[in-house]
Amino acid sequence: MFGIVRPCSHRLGEGLRVQWMAHLCGLCLALRSDHGQFARIVTNYDGLLVSVLTEAQAERTGGGQRRTAGPCPLRGMRTASVAHGEGARLAAAVSLVLASAKVHDHVADGDGLLARRPVALAARRVARSWGRAGARSGTAVGFDTAVLVDAVDRQIGLETLAGPGTPILTVTEPTETATAAAFAHTAILAGRPDNAGPLAEAGRLFGRLAHLLDAVEDREADAVSGAWNPLTATGTSLTEARRLADDALHGIRLALREVEFDDGRLAHLLLAHELRRSVDRAFGTASCGHAPESEFGHAPEGAFGHAPEGAFGPPQQGGPYNPQGPYAPQTPGSPQGGNPFGGEPPRPGKRGFWAGCAVAIGLCCTCKVCCADEYEGPWSRKKREGWCSDCDCSCCEACQCCECCECCSCCDCGL
Repeated sequence: MFGIVRPCSHRLGEGLRVQWMAHLCGLCLALRSDHGQFARIVTNYDGLLVSVLTEAQAERTGGGQRRTAGPCPLRGMRTASVAHGEGARLAAAVSLVLASAKVHDHVADGDGLLARRPVALAARRVARSWGRAGARSGTAVGFDTAVLVDAVDRQIGLETLAGPGTPILTVTEPTETATAAAFAHTAILAGRPDNAGPLAEAGRLFGRLAHLLDAVEDREADAVSGAWNPLTATGTSLTEARRLADDALHGIRLALREVEFDDGRLAHLLLAHELRRSVDRAFGTASCGHAPESEFGHAPEGAFGHAPEGAFGPPQQGGPYNPQGPYAPQTPGSPQGGNPFGGEPPRPGKRGFWAGCAVAIGLCCTCKVCCADEYEGPWSRKKREGWCSDCDCSCCEACQCCECCECCSCCDCGL
């Protein structure tokens, strides 16, 4: 699984966790039902936001937005009530088209095995198949996926022309346009056309965030591999990227105030609270609405027992990379064990597309995605929490008030 919105089950609470899993399983099963087993590998956390938003706006009179799914290894071979219908199909269409674009991008860059001509030809065939399948699913729910394809094409052109001094928002614009269209269409599916405007604004800012956070998280790896990175290419500093991310978060919350939901608790928690945590995770800070703020408007470094990494401050004292940690740089006569090779241990590079697919299938078949406390992301190789793993964040109990989203003034979101 991939995506920037990855909520902890403890923060969701039992009721919202069940809803979250219903949408995740619903997206996965919609991909399988319409496009076959192999299509399930494009299931992603951010795509299911489309399903969440559609259901959050729909009036729950007929009870037709849930169905009982059969046993699945990822649910411990238990049945479950899962989301289905137009919201799940729209999420599937968006996921397929964007996955197709991602494969084409990897082929163009010649990443890993895709540098080999036979593998590249096979990858292009899969990408074209996914693109056509996404277009069919989109058409079935009245969504023209051409706006997504056009955004991808313009993205490639902008990356070719971007250079130092190019505004970073020029580079993020195609992603913003694509996500705005997808978010806005949920209002049409739910029969709430008046919501299309504010949801388009929320989607535009969500696309900006997704692009920025992806660039921040990949910056160091891209520098090592020589891959194109929007922050490096445009000369945008991390401080400026953080400012833009915070502005986008604020704009999303303002846009959500204008949306009329039937039951917006899960959508609110994901887009107003978990997005904040995603930003903090990418920039190496930790936050909770009850914590004192740092100079960046978030919790101070080391709050809640986290050891932040990244450009916004040194690791917490006692962390593994501090001068007394086990991986501290080795110097002659140093009393610490340190890293015997000197400096920090090398970070593994990202996997290629096909290698990542193989690992993703293995993670699903062994249930590690669901049950492991921590596992390695199949493509990024970053550490991920298992869906059902425990959370040791000491702010979770304090933030339980956010579960009902009726007293969110305590979380300073104003909703």
